[in-house]
Amino acid sequence: MPKQTLGLEQNVYDYLLSVSLREPEILTQLRQETAQHPRSMMQISPEQGQFMALLVQLLGAKKTLEVGVFTGYSSLVVALALPTDGQVVACDISEEFTAIAQRYWQQAGVADKIDLHIAPAIETLDRLLANGEAETFDFAFIDADKSGYDDYYERSLKLVRPGGLIAIDNVLWSGAVADPQVQDNQTKKIRALNQKLHQDQRVNISLVPIADGLTLLRKI
Repeated sequence: MPKQTLGLEQNVYDYLLSVSLREPEILTQLRQETAQHPRSMMQISPEQGQFMALLVQLLGAKKTLEVGVFTGYSSLVVALALPTDGQVVACDISEEFTAIAQRYWQQAGVADKIDLHIAPAIETLDRLLANGEAETFDFAFIDADKSGYDDYYERSLKLVRPGGLIAIDNVLWSGAVADPQVQDNQTKKIRALNQKLHQDQRVNISLVPIADGLTLLRKI
């Protein structure tokens, strides 16, 4: 999973960042710390984070959902973009990874905006639905285990309001989805979801070739 936009030559990517990226220092620090992590490739790229923050602001979002937190870059960038009364409901199973996230949320002064649930995401999403929170979220970001993407999408679609937005990460999967010789389970799951989303009349869709591919879905 690339940590920068797929297919760009390094000099072009460096130029893109030089004329576009406005990364707060706290996000830079988190990104640099995460770069030393054994699973650093799970980190989203800074240009993707900034793009997501802009989408959240354009939506006027107040209540957002995140499936897959890791060290917290995406939840932090969204929380910083939300108004003071905004909320991120964040789902992850790792106390180890999210301990890093919580440290940075505290330093950034947004910890009170982020409601972290350490449990299988399906359980958290089902609990939200059971609690009557269907169609109350403005934005959802899905970036967790690829085998669960379809289930996460279906539940997120119920939780997001009409006109709300779902963003699904890694849909280009380092280009593997376009290589018919790659037939591992995760790649096949992403391919199947991509085909399903292309035909899904419940949403408007655009696959944006930023970072490792980000599919945007507006609930109709």
